This record gives sequence, C-alpha cells and structure tokens, in this order.
Amino acid sequence: ATGLGIALDAAARGLSVALVEAEDFAKGTSSRATKLVHGGVRYLAQGNLRLVREALRERAILLRNAPHLAQPLPFLLPVYGAKGRWFDKWFYGAGLLAYDLLAGEQRLGRTEFLGAADAARLGPSLRASDLAGGVRYWDGQFDDARLAVALARSAIARGAVVINHCAAVGLLHEGERIAGVLVEDRESAQRWSLRAHCVINATGVWVDAVRRMDRAPRGDLVAPSQGVHIVVDRDFLPEHHAVLVPRTQDGRVLFAVPWLGKVILGTTDTPRNDLALEPEPYRAEIDFILGEAGRILAKAPTQADIRSLWVGLRPLVRRDDVDSADTKALSREHAVLVERSGLVTVTGGKWTTYRAMAEDVLAHCMAHGLLPHRAAGVTASLPLVGAPEHGERPLSDAPGLHLYGSEAAAVAALP
Repeated sequence: ATGLGIALDAAARGLSVALVEAEDFAKGTSSRATKLVHGGVRYLAQGNLRLVREALRERAILLRNAPHLAQPLPFLLPVYGAKGRWFDKWFYGAGLLAYDLLAGEQRLGRTEFLGAADAARLGPSLRASDLAGGVRYWDGQFDDARLAVALARSAIARGAVVINHCAAVGLLHEGERIAGVLVEDRESAQRWSLRAHCVINATGVWVDAVRRMDRAPRGDLVAPSQGVHIVVDRDFLPEHHAVLVPRTQDGRVLFAVPWLGKVILGTTDTPRNDLALEPEPYRAEIDFILGEAGRILAKAPTQADIRSLWVGLRPLVRRDDVDSADTKALSREHAVLVERSGLVTVTGGKWTTYRAMAEDVLAHCMAHGLLPHRAAGVTASLPLVGAPEHGERPLSDAPGLHLYGSEAAAVAALP
C-alpha cells in the first residue's frame, strides 16, 4: 500500500519513478486487512486525536477517488447487561459522537443511540439475551487487493515503471551515498542496476532487512504484530451492517464484517518476529476470535464453520517507552527515517492513511534535497483507475463487476 501510494504521488508530480515488488502487488499485509477504511475508534479511545482526524480525512478522500472500491458501511455496537443499559451505551455513544465531530462535514452518517428493541430489530443475528441496547454509527469498507492494483495501474498511467516479481537484492552506493538499487527478476534470475537520485524503502515489516543492506542500523524500527481474520458463512450475520465489539477479553475490539457474500471475523494482535511471507495463525488466536464472536452472535461459530482465514503482519513502529511485546499499546502512526546515506525508510501506518503517508515521505525527500521540490496535494482529488466520471451511469450491480467501476462493461464484454 505504502510503496504504491508513493509511486502514484511521485509520478503524478512529474517525477521519474520505478517501483519494484519482490512478490505480487499486495502479496503481504496489504491484502490481509479487515477491509475497513476507517478513522479508528480504538485510536480515539487511546486519545490519539491527530491520527483519528487524519484518517477520517483520508477516508473521505478515498471514498471520493475510488467509489467503486470503497463505500460507506453502517456499524452496530451492541451493549449487554444492566450496566450496558446506561453506562456502556452512553460511554461508547459519546465517543462515537466525538468521532462524528472529528469527521465534520465528511461524516458518512449520523450516530444513533438504540434501545434494546431497536438494537434487536437491527441486529436479529445478535445474542438476544441480556441485550440492553446499542449504538449505530458509520465507517467505510474497501477492497484492499483491488485498490492496490488500481494504485499500480494509476501510477503506470502517469508514467511510473511498476514491476512485480522483481526483488531489491542490494543497494548501490557512490562513496557513502545511496545511488540506486540492484534488482533481480524472480523468474529469470537476471539482475539489473537501477540508478536513482532517491531510494525509498517502503517494505512494511521487512524495512529493517533493507536498512541492513545499507549499513548496520542502530536498532530495528519495527515491532511486528500478527493479525488473524476468519471467514464464515453469511448466515452468521445476514444483516447489511457490520458489528463492533468494543471490548474483548484482551482489551482489543472485534469486528464482524459482511464481505462478498461471507462474514469476516477479527482480528488479533500478537507479537511475531519470524516475518514469514505466509504466516500461520496460532491456535489460541483462532479460539479467541471464535470465542469472542460466540459471545455476541446468536449462532456461535465453531472450527467447522471456518471457510478460510488470513494472517497479516503489522509493521508497528517501536517506541522506547513501550514494551515491544505489548503490541496493542503501539501506535498505528507511521515513521519516516532518512539515513546519513540518503536511504529513506517509511514504515507503520495503515491502509486508510496510505495517501497521507506518501505525501509525508515525499516531503522528507524534498526537505533533504533528494528530490526537486514539487507542489503537494495532487492526489487529494485524483480519481483512481475505474472511478466513474461525473455524470457517468451508476456502478454495475453485477456480482464482482462493481469492483471494476467504469471498466465493468469492458470486463463483462470479454469472451
């Protein structure tokens, strides 16, 4: 997500851009999200208003620039028990009203306080016993893998060279300064030297491995965290809204999200340092998700109900004042580091803020004299490939074809 966003922003500003991807686009965490484009209710509870405000602004921009890939989605937050009838509903409701206030004119819908009867009516698949009420609010949903492809194609349309299955295997130096990248075609094993005035390391949880190609770093930037998502059949949540459990046994939130005819349940937050390309879930993580979902769904899912699952590694930025084993306490904010050699590294962040991260990275590059100054903000109103133009017919309702937006007819016409 981050590298593709940077490639598009740089190309849109008229810079000469090459992006190399060792695997396929969105192979790693960028295709293993909860499929939500959101401000982050949990970050609001942590008091990180700056991150929430930025994410809500970027949410609005993404929904405007890629309406075929990102749409508003209503959420129901149920509360249970005698305490939930009063304290929880008003506590969480007040927080979500603040969420609306931070979004301002860019809010997607009105937050509503629900009594027990309305919560049961809107959430018939929720556990009915002891349901005290709830709160309904709005956020966004998107297709992460297809958005990555749209970013790649949009960058190519503006002159960028974007290549997958081509790994960066070394860094080129002139004296102490970075002068380019040695890349290898994963199919032919052929190697090339790409010369560049500026080299950006946007490899997520693997940024420290690339930093070690430059020189021995002072310490790792990333404390990886593993997030597991489980997919079950739609009959567990047939409604047209998602469900948010605001407080799980480990202090996180849990989502149940309708997705392409199924339901996504997740996620977890588990430290993981082996950085596997295909990470596997721990049994305890699966049990945790199923157990928490069973607490609020009328029909509790079991191991036998799992249709698929995926695991993503979050590139959380280490902090000196937080134990790196406590990944829940680490912020989702990003960090940009410019080494003495000129290597620029960016890590952290999340899908929702990919565009703002790209702008920040390029601002650092220009401030350090690695790139010529070009005006920022060009991607704020830049429709991505497939976005319908003003006055164009509504997006296709055919299953799956809506993801192609204005290209849906061309796809449907394929033999």
